[in-house]
Amino acid sequence: MSNQKDFNWDDFGTKGFGEGYSKDKRAEMEALYAGTLNEITEKEVIKGTVVGINDKDVIINIGFKSDGLVPRTEFRDLPDLKIGDEVELFIEEQENSLGQLVLSRKKARMVRAWSDIEAALEHDNVIEGLVKRRTKGGLIVDIYGVEAFLPGSQIDVKPIRDFDIYVGKKMEVKVVKINHTNDNVVVSHKVLIEKDLEKQKAEILNNLEKGQVLEGVIKNMTNFGVFIDLGGVDGLLHITDISWGRINHPEEVLNLDDKVQIVVLDFDDDKKRISLGMKQLTAHPWDALSAELEIGSKVQGKIVNVADYGAFLELAPGVEGLIHVSEMSWSQHLRNPADFVKVGDEIQAVVLTLDKDERKMSLGIKQLTEDPWTKGDMAAKYAVGTKHKGVVRNLTNFGLFLELEEGIDGLVHVSDLSWTKKIKHPSEFVKVGDELDVAVLELDVDNRRLALGHKQLEENPWDTFESVFPVGSDHKCTVVSKNDKGAVLELPYGLEGFATSKNLEKADGSSVEVGEALDFKVTEFSKDDKRIVLSHTATFREEAKPAAAPKKAKKKEDAPSSAAPAEKSTLGDLDALAELKEKMEGGKK
Repeated sequence: MSNQKDFNWDDFGTKGFGEGYSKDKRAEMEALYAGTLNEITEKEVIKGTVVGINDKDVIINIGFKSDGLVPRTEFRDLPDLKIGDEVELFIEEQENSLGQLVLSRKKARMVRAWSDIEAALEHDNVIEGLVKRRTKGGLIVDIYGVEAFLPGSQIDVKPIRDFDIYVGKKMEVKVVKINHTNDNVVVSHKVLIEKDLEKQKAEILNNLEKGQVLEGVIKNMTNFGVFIDLGGVDGLLHITDISWGRINHPEEVLNLDDKVQIVVLDFDDDKKRISLGMKQLTAHPWDALSAELEIGSKVQGKIVNVADYGAFLELAPGVEGLIHVSEMSWSQHLRNPADFVKVGDEIQAVVLTLDKDERKMSLGIKQLTEDPWTKGDMAAKYAVGTKHKGVVRNLTNFGLFLELEEGIDGLVHVSDLSWTKKIKHPSEFVKVGDELDVAVLELDVDNRRLALGHKQLEENPWDTFESVFPVGSDHKCTVVSKNDKGAVLELPYGLEGFATSKNLEKADGSSVEVGEALDFKVTEFSKDDKRIVLSHTATFREEAKPAAAPKKAKKKEDAPSSAAPAEKSTLGDLDALAELKEKMEGGKK
């Protein structure tokens, strides 16, 4: 009760809060109170202690005059948060309109993240990030809560074709660039690999030697070969060193990212160019050939290449033989090898030459069939006088070559094409590819020669002409052409005759002109040379009749018959001529 008497209720009721203190006492109290609070500055990161947790907020004491509230959602990454834990916070406002301290853990984390990222760039630190998703040209990696861009070229030292395999996985990276304007961070995983590879590369190059067998990964493929990563060192595996067999592109037998065993074939002094081989790890297929393989053996294989001069037959990968075009057919007329075989054909052949030391062989396919010149029925089939049909294969100045069957050719001389026409070149009579009927004139099996004739299919009309155009007989002729020496005349039955210039004079003294049809007298007839000489002048000048013609005829055994007058021709001769003329006119048509 004494205590109640001592308390002055008037002083308490009449004075405001803080009143009644002397200035010194008040200053002492303020200093004491201020010593229990922290000096805080807005927009900075500080540490605070969790003093309370409810469903919505986390109450944080930062040593300020009031506690701050932070939404519980900002602590989702700390499911085990409890009272007494220390956390970093960002001071947004010391006091808002409600007098509350405004804090943010999210912003504190962001500020801290950028600080750590800048430190990582400055000190070349390694950061562990989480690959969140794939984006155009690379990956998005979460580092300290900041989304950073990892370009595709910076993922690995080898080209990466599938970015999706990294999504959701952790990856160590280094910060290579910060753009504060766009809040953009670029990171790299490749630089970490390259540092490890530098040591590995130095070790490989120091120990590199020819014949060394290494393991590598196929990094890139081209039409000429494959680039292989040997562990920071690239080497070229040329297409010709991949397989003993023939391949058109490495992708036929290899795949990107494959691990392969290879052997070092060669390298330059700086070891910048390294040549690798794969086929050299296996024995050469020539060494595995059967000892029974010899000249004359029949072999089976596949056509792997066709050239202008022949085709290559693959008996086994790396073992090929050349089939020259001349060994594809018994025909003497070389054709394109593509007419006989094509790439991919499975065929048989005969070994013609074999050199296992040089690893070369020549093959033939025509040898699978009998040589037509050695057949038993050759002599009888193409006996002299037999008739055949063939194809014109080649033309020359002196005649043409006719193929009667594959491998059997014969020559038709230009003089054996026609009895009546004077043919200077075979092209006037036939062209290559035409069919022609012939008769065998001569056969020489040993020397593979066959002489053929076309005109011999008909009787020689000059035997009949000898009695139709005897010396002294007159005939109606047309002047075909003229020159300094004389004129060419068209005679009956399609024959040609010749008259010298002095024998072209008419009765009125003028000269016979081209196109005129006049009577001409035969002054010379030669069956062997197929020549008839005539004169128009002799038809009206008795003295122009040559006296020498009978003398020339007397030298021949058949002179009396050749001098017989035309009117004494037999009926049989006239019938033969009529038939001949009909044939010749039919041929012209």
